[in-house]
Amino acid sequence: MKQIKVDKIIDPMPASDGAGVKLKRSIGTPAINYFDPFLMLDEFGSENKDDYIGGFPAHPHRGIETVTYMLSGEFEHEDSTGAKGRMSSGDVQWMTTGSGLVHSELVTDKFKQSGGMMQGLQIWVNLPKKNKRVKPSYQHILKKNIPIIDTNDNIRIKVLVGKVKETQSIIQTYSPVSIFDIQFKKEGKTNLDIPIEQIAMVYVIEGELQFAEANQIATEGQMIFFDQSGSEIHLTSISSSGSYLVLAGKSLNEPIARHGPFVANTEGEIKQAMSDYQNGKMGQL
Repeated sequence: MKQIKVDKIIDPMPASDGAGVKLKRSIGTPAINYFDPFLMLDEFGSENKDDYIGGFPAHPHRGIETVTYMLSGEFEHEDSTGAKGRMSSGDVQWMTTGSGLVHSELVTDKFKQSGGMMQGLQIWVNLPKKNKRVKPSYQHILKKNIPIIDTNDNIRIKVLVGKVKETQSIIQTYSPVSIFDIQFKKEGKTNLDIPIEQIAMVYVIEGELQFAEANQIATEGQMIFFDQSGSEIHLTSISSSGSYLVLAGKSLNEPIARHGPFVANTEGEIKQAMSDYQNGKMGQL
């Protein structure tokens, strides 16, 4: 198979969201507004309570699906559909906001007392136009239920969303999306098949990736964007350990209008979303 080439490697932008949670933002910035169908990628990570203690109080969403991958710490999810879930290290949450809901993600009382490293990733995936107003839903996958592929060369692949090497996640999505964490226990190489019609990128959670053909090295917190010139990604980890989040998805190629937590196809639909929220049509907590 033909190897996909590196298009660019970018540094994240410092940001904050919720009640002052400090973030590193790689998608949803002036440099990379979106990478269809991915609209946002944030990493929160700190041992300082002040950087995360406020969490993400009640706020609305419409028109997207959100993915939260907890690496360390504890968050409690609650939304206006009645769904609840306690996110712990290694868990994945997939929330379909569809026609609209109100939700919160707050640090658990237990973790507020104990403190420690709070770290995770949140990704926004756009919903196709035909599914923008589906009924909201919530999927919480515990760490123990995430499919894992162990290879003979000290590489573990956690299949968070989608399908890798015939191993399928149990998360249901509205468009073809795959998200998986490739973890290296030592220096090594692996190749991954990506459908030619999908875009692909890799976020460095930990470690260093070397791309010899581009004479570049990507380090912690950086995002690697690939072109669509092939259907195979070659990853070479040059660290004693590494964790790399691969994201792939089929572009929707539809108009995007966005305002804060709302994503639609037209400005008129954004105004309608704001009105619906203000009039309580997305529920409340």
